[in-house]
Amino acid sequence: MNITKTTVYLVRHGESVGNLNKICLGHTDLDLTPLGYLQAQKTAEKLKDIAFTAIYSSDLVRAMHTAEAHAVLRNVEVVGMSDFRELYFGDWENSAVSWLTENFYDMFMIGWRQNFGTFTAPSGESVTGMAKRMKEGILKIAREHAGGTLLVASHAAAIRALWGKISGINPTEWASAYPFPSNASYSILEVCGMEMTPIAYSIDEHLSGMTTNIVG
Repeated sequence: MNITKTTVYLVRHGESVGNLNKICLGHTDLDLTPLGYLQAQKTAEKLKDIAFTAIYSSDLVRAMHTAEAHAVLRNVEVVGMSDFRELYFGDWENSAVSWLTENFYDMFMIGWRQNFGTFTAPSGESVTGMAKRMKEGILKIAREHAGGTLLVASHAAAIRALWGKISGINPTEWASAYPFPSNASYSILEVCGMEMTPIAYSIDEHLSGMTTNIVG
């Protein structure tokens, strides 16, 4: 049986105000920094010859503005979807990394940083739950644009969790298998039916001189 292949480029947003100030933003809606806008533009220029069928994004402003750098080159609209949001940090939303490290060292430094795949934010979302909604969102748009090439602007933890899930490894191994993708990097996967195949992860060579990888 011939199954149509859909290609998806996942772009992490450029440096955000939360990244710069070392804050766990989660669903907190803060914009890109000036550097973040430059990073987004640089990635858009790198991918300018890719004929994207459609451009999607997390509906949070830092991702939407990253996606818009690509959309303006093609005169298309960005479709925002909550499926592609960052982890909801619950009680830790919009909290400084320094405060979390001081007050919740084991849960933050060991639970979040070292055991990423099995982490659940206090009164918030689990990393595996985020991976599930990311995958479901990708499958949905891949069905709508079967055979096309899509761009999705998303977030560091969301892309990392999806990569662990589609790579077929246990969540206990996600932290050691993949680092957080760098700001404005892109990753590529293919969708055939209900199956996803990872192709390339966190490509950022085009950002030479302005690469950042700041995660709260």
